[in-house]
Amino acid sequence: MSRKDTVEALFKGRLGAPNAPSPVVERTERVRTGAISAMGASLAQLSENAKTVARLQDQISAGDRVLEIDPADVDASLVSDRLMIEVDPSFEALVASMAESGQQVPILVRPHPIEVGRYQVAYGHRRLRAASRLKIKVKAVVRALSDADLVVAQGKENLERRDLSFIERAWFARRLEDRGFDRSVVIAALSCDKADVSRYVAMARAIPETVAISIGPAPKAGRARWAELAEKLQQADVAATAEALVRQTEFLQLDSDQRFARLLEALRPAAEHKKTPEMWTAKDGRKIARVQRGSERVVLAFDEKAAPAFGDYVLHQLDALLAAYERSLESRGTGVRDSER
Repeated sequence: MSRKDTVEALFKGRLGAPNAPSPVVERTERVRTGAISAMGASLAQLSENAKTVARLQDQISAGDRVLEIDPADVDASLVSDRLMIEVDPSFEALVASMAESGQQVPILVRPHPIEVGRYQVAYGHRRLRAASRLKIKVKAVVRALSDADLVVAQGKENLERRDLSFIERAWFARRLEDRGFDRSVVIAALSCDKADVSRYVAMARAIPETVAISIGPAPKAGRARWAELAEKLQQADVAATAEALVRQTEFLQLDSDQRFARLLEALRPAAEHKKTPEMWTAKDGRKIARVQRGSERVVLAFDEKAAPAFGDYVLHQLDALLAAYERSLESRGTGVRDSER
């Protein structure tokens, strides 16, 4: 057989004869809608698992070690990033999940800088607490970290998980600054700019620590509402009132967002509260108008059914009523201008 014949035979062997029948394509069963929905519902979990695997691969390639450690041998981070409350449904859910499925994601620790044989956690405080509650060892990546590396890793993990509330970010920034970390480290830990850090720190300094801890993270309360609360707390004697309220048993039985709402409402001036209005009743028993009193104004709302057009009548009498009022002040020797001085 010549070389040409050999080559032709080789290609015929790969591609088959020109008139060879087409391969049979098996009919695939159409996937049911329910199966598609179930598969779609799993995509988020698969994505999260993929991120976890990628993170672990990076850690392994970097030479990190994953150990199982007694939670009693692990100390907290240099700086707390949370405002924990005694009754925390999300933490209880984490404990139940770890009891059923085990710990899925390791925490990050470093060898303790002072005590031999102990560790210090960078992130994963809740998983550490859950393992301690369940009396099981905690899976941990052990990495040599400086103080700055530790708090930056701590902050970035919280940013990726998006589980710190506004006020927790503010207190984390303040605690980092109080600890003496450079502003650049605080910016890196919070992944924000210099102006944001200044706002966070200012907010935390305007909220007494006892009040912030008693309220907790209040995840539904954003910057604007915390700013309103901070403004209220700057008023005379208000901080003492707030600290007394947050110690009450009834207050402590509320969840964190309810605590925030209760305190903010209690500190608002009487004019801002929705009081039950007074009723102005005529001698014959008709309810002529509602009277809403505030610190700076009194509002009359006339009932047109009880006294038709009476509101218009009063409106046209206002000039005469004001003149009579000012004459009464002058007769008592307290003119309007004198009273305004």
